[in-house]
Amino acid sequence: MAGEIVQGPKEHSKRGLPRNNEYDPFVRGPFPVGVRTVQAVDKARDRLFPCEIWYPASAQYAGQDIAPGAQDVFTLPSRSTTRSQMAVRDAAAKPGTYALIVFSHHSGGNRRSATFLCTHLSSHGYVVAALDHSEVVAAELAPTEGETGQQRTARADAWVANRVPDIHFLLDHALGREAWHSEIRLDPAQVGIVGHSLGGWTALAAPDLERNIRAVVALAPGGSSQPKPGILPGKLAFGWDRDVPTLYLVAENDTMTPLSGMYELFERTPATKRIVILRRADHLHFLDNVEQEHEAVRRATWTGKLAWISKEMRPIAELCSGQQAHLFVRGLTLCHMDAVLRRKEEAQRLLAGDIEGKLAERNVEALAPKLTKAVPVQTGADN
Repeated sequence: MAGEIVQGPKEHSKRGLPRNNEYDPFVRGPFPVGVRTVQAVDKARDRLFPCEIWYPASAQYAGQDIAPGAQDVFTLPSRSTTRSQMAVRDAAAKPGTYALIVFSHHSGGNRRSATFLCTHLSSHGYVVAALDHSEVVAAELAPTEGETGQQRTARADAWVANRVPDIHFLLDHALGREAWHSEIRLDPAQVGIVGHSLGGWTALAAPDLERNIRAVVALAPGGSSQPKPGILPGKLAFGWDRDVPTLYLVAENDTMTPLSGMYELFERTPATKRIVILRRADHLHFLDNVEQEHEAVRRATWTGKLAWISKEMRPIAELCSGQQAHLFVRGLTLCHMDAVLRRKEEAQRLLAGDIEGKLAERNVEALAPKLTKAVPVQTGADN
């Protein structure tokens, strides 16, 4: 079948895959990864969205995506430093039909906030798409000098209100094949979404309206009924009329979206669901460059409603490493998508089994409480 992973033992070894072909979602997949940026115009809202697309590349790029000298290099919008990602810029795509996963970034982030995850998914045969959300691209949603508290609140509400429409636009653009290489096809029956923080809220809110979405991974999502002071409020209706299997990946020591709120959202989720908690981790452990991002936020000068951030965040030296966090996030996210979208039995068994033990074998401490619940799909609803 197009898009399936088929590689010989020699290349498996180079990519870090087990020689016995045992299912292991924690290691890099057999596909080299390509990346391209497209500019998508939303005529209805008069906005231009930069979109990042990661995809399985043709075999001629094998090894280049994991070779520092050949990887894509980019500069973040608000910084002068450059970063690289494990993908080859504008590589030729491997022809086939693929499942689509949409990534939604946190507030203050951008489409490249978690390239460690997006490239990992593509190395296992997924196409991944992300855009800079409206608050990044729309001038009318940017802060203004001397704005009042009322204006600031209205702007924050607009940020939240534009999130699901952004995902709707991206899905329409992607599934309509306007943005894709002629040899790539996307299966509209295999669509998942993953998001972090406000992006996690977005991932949980989108299935209300987007029936193509069949699987959700929420990374430390917003949306609890009692957000901390200054954290963007976002209400979740959970108006799902079908089972959308959902995986919560959350942090034990999250200062911005504490565990109490994660349990609340989990209980409200009307779907087959599981929650896994990364020990000794905070809110920034779901991003690229964990150590630098965490310390930059912890050492920043926060005032007003956000003054608590620096006081409550623990130094990164007291928390788990970025490497451990990335293994946790990329492995379990891939496993969930494989289990739901591809219906891989080995992925289903891993998620139903000893997740804590599987992670402990890789020097990652986690808690996987047995709080799962299966919700029957309503008669006549899509599944």
